[in-house]
Amino acid sequence: MKNGKLGLFMVLFVLLSAFSSGEKQEPMQSVVNRGLNRATEQALLMAKELKNREGRFPKTINKKGELATSDYAWWCSGFFPGELWYLYENHPDKELRAYAEMYTNRIENAKKITYSHDVGFMLNCSFGNGYRLTKNPHYKDVMTTGANSLATRFKEEVGLIRSWDFNKKKWQFPVIIDNMMNLEFFTVVSRLTGNDRFRDMAISHADKTMEHHFRPDYSCYHVVSYDTITGKPHIKQTHQGYADESAWARGQAWALYGFTMMYKETGKKEYLKQANHIARFIMNHPRMPEDKVPYWDFDAPDIPNAPRDASAAAIMASALLDLSQMNPNKFGKSCRMLAEQQLRSLTSPEYLAKKGGNCNFVLLHSTGHYPNNSEVDVPLSYADYYYVEALIRMKKLLNK
Repeated sequence: MKNGKLGLFMVLFVLLSAFSSGEKQEPMQSVVNRGLNRATEQALLMAKELKNREGRFPKTINKKGELATSDYAWWCSGFFPGELWYLYENHPDKELRAYAEMYTNRIENAKKITYSHDVGFMLNCSFGNGYRLTKNPHYKDVMTTGANSLATRFKEEVGLIRSWDFNKKKWQFPVIIDNMMNLEFFTVVSRLTGNDRFRDMAISHADKTMEHHFRPDYSCYHVVSYDTITGKPHIKQTHQGYADESAWARGQAWALYGFTMMYKETGKKEYLKQANHIARFIMNHPRMPEDKVPYWDFDAPDIPNAPRDASAAAIMASALLDLSQMNPNKFGKSCRMLAEQQLRSLTSPEYLAKKGGNCNFVLLHSTGHYPNNSEVDVPLSYADYYYVEALIRMKKLLNK
């Protein structure tokens, strides 16, 4: 009897200890609110700092620890005005709108750019979000002009949008996985103008990318160069990842987001199937860290000491939230759970900047171009943009 009572006491003690020591998880709504509040504080500070620096946009922090900026022609120029539009959507404040309009107007000349595939990033994040929220007809005109400029990079014989014009001795017609992100610009402008040409180009690009950019495990190459005569790949490699056959983390994020978005835009079930495969590769990867903020490359040789990439986590989280709604099943719940874990980590003191710190960027610990020793363990404007987008998407789901 004595031993029986002791055994029962020990079981109760273990259960009570486990219960009392388990940390109570912060409500997701609280996480979202804290993240959006901090992002708003930082974005307003950034907007005021650059207000009188005509034509400049936040880019990163340089090696001296100072704010580095760009002009409208840098591929990241649209992210900061886009972030401001998202924050205005969350809190329709006159000051936020004024700054969103100011920084959006600074990019208008990008509508004439024909030497870059990133016109979609530049104009859809800024003018696209601006038009969505204000229906300003001038924004639509800018986007239409920009879409026609981007269309000059589409080659019928290859069926793709050319990404880069450099390294012509090695690449005939290089296409990077990042280019999937510019397709939304085409589908949006197609819908606004009734011109199916843009939509058809987006679908062609997505189809060819799905056919040639992926390995059997649904990880993706960074760069695929196509023969301009046959339209077939002649080289597959990386430019920003660890190795040609490695899984560069942000590349996997671009792929996940791109095919999730293309399913949302077109309803083609092949894109949903592809997005689901990519998501499974990411969520089941044995080298995904416990906090779900990936190393800059899943195959980096110095894991677990390799730099993280908060931008990849933010992009993944935003895509996974959309993907969770496209899969009303157990897998969809897994997508949402991973996105929640990523947002909890990004909104923790480990990744979320203090007010007025981090040169007024929102997130810490992103990696831009590690092999070039460029933008390693720094804030990046697109990390902030997709973080805020993910928070907005999560807030909408919580309020359903």
